[in-house]
Amino acid sequence: MSTRRCVLCASEFEVDAGDVSTTTCPACYRAAWEAGQAALSNEPAKSPSYPVTTAIIAANALVFAIMVLSGVSAFLPTPQQAIAFGADFGPLTLNGQWWRLVTSMFVHFGIIHIGLNMWCLWNLGRAAEILMGRFPYLLAYFATGMFGSIVSVYWHPLAAGAGASGAIFGMAGVLVTFVYLKKTPAHLQINKKMLSSLGGFIFYNLVIGASIPGISNAAHVGGLVMGAAVGVLLPAANAAESSRRTRLSFVLVFCAASLLASAVAAKHFHLSR
Repeated sequence: MSTRRCVLCASEFEVDAGDVSTTTCPACYRAAWEAGQAALSNEPAKSPSYPVTTAIIAANALVFAIMVLSGVSAFLPTPQQAIAFGADFGPLTLNGQWWRLVTSMFVHFGIIHIGLNMWCLWNLGRAAEILMGRFPYLLAYFATGMFGSIVSVYWHPLAAGAGASGAIFGMAGVLVTFVYLKKTPAHLQINKKMLSSLGGFIFYNLVIGASIPGISNAAHVGGLVMGAAVGVLLPAANAAESSRRTRLSFVLVFCAASLLASAVAAKHFHLSR
């Protein structure tokens, strides 16, 4: 046996003769091992989680699965089938079935439609959930999605409207104004690349919507406009808790009033035609 000085605590400890690899004493080695194990056990808790985005995607997938299991085509459902599962349709939505403004956000015209929408939602939703917080994100998602549905039924009252794209465009609009006004958390570095990426997403998808028959750009534009307004009104991430609650209450009232007023306008337009 021989003695050696620990490189961490400088205390002397014994090692076997000829051992040249051990440089730390048993106490320091044990402490380092325990610290590493603790770090590993805590890692899952520190990893980002996206419960709201995951729940919304799961709800969309569940509705689609129920539709397919009920006999609806997985690739090309008919408008009548979509309406039966809650799609937006002027003669029904504007005559008492206002719940279709929400249910239509979870109905999709085939696996490609839902696949593209959920891919966009996964990317935009995760960013929104981290930057804005869960409740503001959920509020903005449903407010913009419903507003997009109202604009769609106003613009195309006799067409079946469905899909999450109005809410997805809404989240893009929220993120544009939220990031532009520098309301994001102070510890996150947000640069102009995010704004340019959001701008590219909006432009590219609006062009696609305008060029492919059957896609309602009305819902996209409606969600986008409502989202931009909500992003301006939402409190900054670093706002004081009391100020944050007051501002969120104001946003909630604004969204409710906007949805009610736009629904009444759509109803009046339908009756006057």
